[in-house]
Amino acid sequence: MIVKQVHLGDSGQEKLRAGIKKIAGAVKSTLGARGRTVLIESENHVGGITVTKDGVTVARSINLYDPTENLAVMMLRQAAEKTATMAGDGTTTSIVLAEAIIDAAEAYIEEDTNVTEVIREINSISERIDARLKKKSKKVSGRRLRDVATISANNDKKVGDMIAGAFEEVEMVTVENSMNSETYVDIIKGMRIERGYTSKYFVTDQKKQECVMENPYVLITDHEISNLANIEEILKPIVAQGKSLLIIGELSQNVLNTLNVNALQGKIKVCNIIPPNFGYRKKELLEDLAVALGGTYFSDDTGDDLSVIQMGDLGRAAKIVVRKDMTVIMHSDDMGETISDHVEVLKKVVWGTEQKEERDFLQERIANLSGGIGVIHVGALTDIEQKEKRDRIDDAVCAVQAAIEGGILPGGGIALLNCMPMVDESSIASKIVRAALFAPFSQILENAGVDGLSKMIDFKEDGVGYDVKNDKIGQMLKMGIIDPANVTRNALENAVSVATTIMSTSSIITNVRDNGDTK
Repeated sequence: MIVKQVHLGDSGQEKLRAGIKKIAGAVKSTLGARGRTVLIESENHVGGITVTKDGVTVARSINLYDPTENLAVMMLRQAAEKTATMAGDGTTTSIVLAEAIIDAAEAYIEEDTNVTEVIREINSISERIDARLKKKSKKVSGRRLRDVATISANNDKKVGDMIAGAFEEVEMVTVENSMNSETYVDIIKGMRIERGYTSKYFVTDQKKQECVMENPYVLITDHEISNLANIEEILKPIVAQGKSLLIIGELSQNVLNTLNVNALQGKIKVCNIIPPNFGYRKKELLEDLAVALGGTYFSDDTGDDLSVIQMGDLGRAAKIVVRKDMTVIMHSDDMGETISDHVEVLKKVVWGTEQKEERDFLQERIANLSGGIGVIHVGALTDIEQKEKRDRIDDAVCAVQAAIEGGILPGGGIALLNCMPMVDESSIASKIVRAALFAPFSQILENAGVDGLSKMIDFKEDGVGYDVKNDKIGQMLKMGIIDPANVTRNALENAVSVATTIMSTSSIITNVRDNGDTK
């Protein structure tokens, strides 16, 4: 029998706030150019030790003995992880914002306050702030990319230049461990599909929420696979060899469920994405994939029978990374000539095509086949150093991608601070939001040993802030202190979501723990 512990009213809230203080205290010390590193002991990390400035890594390492306090940790960790998944960075900011909202709520909310109404108004204000941040974001390229990459890599200019240089050559960049102590960039042939995995159970990298497959086989079809017996002849040798399989095709729910179970049990390394696009465009894109991967495209239109598929009909890739909404395929080295020949055929078709829409689609196919993917190989002298460096570079790559997609804003907490004039102090909700908007800026200065209030009064115009590294006030964008807009927006959104959930909680039910175990 599982024994439950119930906390009602203030007693539960006090426990939650205690948990919040512990996780926030550990994480927020890493924020900003002068942020400190955190040393983590864990059996799950290389050598039992991790040294990091990555907020989500710190958050994931915290598991408190007290179950109620740990609930708070889990909720703030959720905000950080969601921000990392959606924007690649901003995990620490999301926790700082969430803590500030909860602290301000404790200060301003009284016994007779309608908490539900306060929460509704907080959400309304945050939506207006999000709209302003989106409107104020600026497109990024060139030197700005280097600034974003450098800041996200903890002000490592060499790494920032390397990442920005890779993005100037290609649209996709991934990160891998190097086999030596050197850190370098390779540009390899590859292509991108705007489709992600059909099930989260295929994910192999939980932190990045990716399915990573080395030297996989690829099945390409527009058939619906309604029975595993259709592909049994290829599944058996793939499982026997310990290889992985990407299925580009639609699966029935029964087949998907069966693959989910087998993937969870470690019996098969598999992933599935649905074919890209629709109609004739789907057919032509699948044909391109088959050529690029050296496989056979099994088409329903031509009456191909999946039951006769053999191992030789499958495509091969050097590496495939499948994300929630995108798949990156790195070609095998021996497919270069075949792909080039196919591209030349498509170019000839372009010349004879008069319709602009068709011409654009052909150009898109050519670009996808001819494109490349940047691979940053991270090297270091020790395993601990390599892991810390790779975490930094992973964050920086994600931040640059977010900046390219959503533009940039002034960094150093200034983008949020600039939103304060649009929030008056006429209500409890507005006072809470204003406290939160000030919090990241204040924490950055605190980590640098600077009095925040004395610096704040000098800010007269939009985008002006304080460079803690060089002790100067100026336009943040011009000084290269930049945040991706998507990072700031997602950090605020997720912080508000988690904080308001905690604010609305009056009863907490947990399992009773004894000697570290749940009973």
